[in-house]
Amino acid sequence: MVAITINGKKHEVEESKRLLLILREKGVRIPSLCFHHALVPAASCKLCVVEIKEGDKPPRTRLSCAVKVREGMEVTTESAMVHQMRNTAIGNLLKMAPHAEIIHRIGAEFGLTTGQRPDGCIRCRLCVRVCSDIIGAKALSMVKREGMMFVTPSEAGDCIGCGTCANICPTGAIRTEDKENVRTILIRDEVIGRHPLERCDICGRYFATTRFLEHVKAREATHPEEKEPHRHCPTCAKLYSSRMHRITAPKLSKTYGGKPDA
Repeated sequence: MVAITINGKKHEVEESKRLLLILREKGVRIPSLCFHHALVPAASCKLCVVEIKEGDKPPRTRLSCAVKVREGMEVTTESAMVHQMRNTAIGNLLKMAPHAEIIHRIGAEFGLTTGQRPDGCIRCRLCVRVCSDIIGAKALSMVKREGMMFVTPSEAGDCIGCGTCANICPTGAIRTEDKENVRTILIRDEVIGRHPLERCDICGRYFATTRFLEHVKAREATHPEEKEPHRHCPTCAKLYSSRMHRITAPKLSKTYGGKPDA
């Protein structure tokens, strides 16, 4: 056993053991990605950097995965130099794997600069256009934030909860979550809209938001062949339509001089 100091506290530790393992055993937070105890350290990610002072020598930065502990070591895991080197390391890692969630989690945990976090949105504007041009709700728009364009919900809260934006999104950046009788629409974990769901009159399942059904009713109000309003889910509406067709088909056949269906 040897005596070392970690962040000002003295510890008795196993000699020649990897410093990174010692730090983990002592409950000291230390970022690391490429280390595995069964393999010789490759020191590739360079996140586990610490400051080490030995004797009268000035402190220097070392990768804790590659260092074996020795008597009298003084280890500092948080300093301006350590933070700077970790920032450099995480920046290099993000160049290779910009969408790696674990790198962004490490950055958030240790206060490292990771730049603008990828949000999965490719700025194709499909969601904005379908909401405006097809649905007519105009609940989404493109807004510039810190030099980059983002899809954002309207300040007026115009979302009707139809979910078309999530269905048309090519990358899945927008999603819907139906929980019990509430539908939530999200992008980048930012809530676009949250709406109560209505039950189908036939099967009783929740299938559409109140605002969406009201929106459809309002848009069909001027249609010359407006049908009697109903609240049927797509499955039940299809079954109901097929049944009505079978009932009315014989009448239509007689009207046009054909033979009625059997």
